[in-house]
Amino acid sequence: MEAQSVITRFQNSGVFRTQGLIGGKWTEAYDGKTIQVHNPATGEVIADVPCMGQPETNDAISSAYEMFNSWSKVTAIERSQCLWKWHDLLIAHKEELGQLITLEQGKPLNEAIIEVIIAAGYLEFFAEEAKHVYSDIIPSTVADCQLFVIKQPVGVVGAITPWNFPLAMLTSKVGPALACGCTVVLEPSELTPLIAFAAAGLALEAGIPSGALNVVTGNAPDIEHALLASPKVRKITFTGLSAVEKKIMPGAGETLRKVSLEPGGNAPCIVFDDTDLGVAVKSILAVKFHNSGQTCISANRILVQEGIYEKFATAFSKAVTSLQVGDGFCEGVTQGPLINEAAVQTVESLVQDAISKGAKLLLGGKRHNLGMTFYEPTVIGDVNNKMLISRNKICGPIAALLRFKTEEEAICIANDTDEGLAAYIFTKNLQRSWRVSEVLEYGLVGVSEGLIPTVMAPVSGFKNTGLGQEGSKKGMLEYLELKYICLGNMNNI
Repeated sequence: MEAQSVITRFQNSGVFRTQGLIGGKWTEAYDGKTIQVHNPATGEVIADVPCMGQPETNDAISSAYEMFNSWSKVTAIERSQCLWKWHDLLIAHKEELGQLITLEQGKPLNEAIIEVIIAAGYLEFFAEEAKHVYSDIIPSTVADCQLFVIKQPVGVVGAITPWNFPLAMLTSKVGPALACGCTVVLEPSELTPLIAFAAAGLALEAGIPSGALNVVTGNAPDIEHALLASPKVRKITFTGLSAVEKKIMPGAGETLRKVSLEPGGNAPCIVFDDTDLGVAVKSILAVKFHNSGQTCISANRILVQEGIYEKFATAFSKAVTSLQVGDGFCEGVTQGPLINEAAVQTVESLVQDAISKGAKLLLGGKRHNLGMTFYEPTVIGDVNNKMLISRNKICGPIAALLRFKTEEEAICIANDTDEGLAAYIFTKNLQRSWRVSEVLEYGLVGVSEGLIPTVMAPVSGFKNTGLGQEGSKKGMLEYLELKYICLGNMNNI
């Protein structure tokens, strides 16, 4: 399947968009500037999209601010119905949307279609949660007083989403915001804006009113500065690089607005010697190489107990050789390209650092013969926790194997990081699985399982891995304010 055929199919369906969305109108950058969106598998230019900045963002904020007063007063049932219609449209267009994700992000088509289904799942979940934002009645200690706590939408939300799951991360933020009655200014990654434009078009078709969802893309620093500078924006939700998170936090603090931040993690995967080796290999293969290792919860450090280290390394390396690298549109491909040249160079530097410090290359370790941004699925053994490959996020198809002797040592190595999003344990010992899960400093823990996310469970990290909750009913609270109301002198007529 060729890129042009995907674009043609979208154009014929009326879903393909190349403009930002401000106040319900498809908009170019005011100064006419554009940026190119590339297919990472081929390097070809897919489309030119607006390179927007502060003026466009300020107008998008004003549009969202004006719409908030009416959207927040729409009944929860009506908001739910709009989200359900949006869900249905995503499912109806899942093949085309999946193709668009593969086109601009690179992941295999089957993974991309699954992402569309997951994205729709967020809308399904929050469409129902919209009808369950209940208030509380507090028993009063005074006879003629009634006490209430009500929940109200926070206001305009600035949502900043990443390129690795460009649709699922969009609906995980926009879904609960709209469900609560908030309005949104969305900044998708400049690497993957087309899927955001397509999703926003379907949102309009579903009945989300003009101005409730706005999309600006292009000059990320200028857009983010505008979001942080405006007192009309009452919440920022962000998933992406730690460097951006560190700018958002102090900027948001100047006006004490709500924030939820998730910059990814450095996930350990502990394989104890009593594990089922087949289960461990299969599960870790999935969580390590899903999306070519470009996920926030990918297993960066695979800690293997010394009694089974050699056996695991052999079995795991053999399993990795079964991965098929190629264009995500090709049949049977399980590993697409990395997102861009900078990502490949980062992976190369981590591998070179590890080898120079004594690590052993077991498999791969170089660019794939396909060229472009393709990199061989790689396994590196005898890694220690002082190498860069252990300290930094890998964000690529590199599995780093570390040895450990005791449970205590494994916990110490696993927790020796400033980031604590996800961790994994493989053991048959129930007591150990519970004991280790409790002391791991991570927000998500998978026991004998790698693919653990679900829209019904909260995602949050420990330490430097952000603030707030995403997903689940807990995630709804991120878009709501609590208001206490005391009605006094009720007996005076």
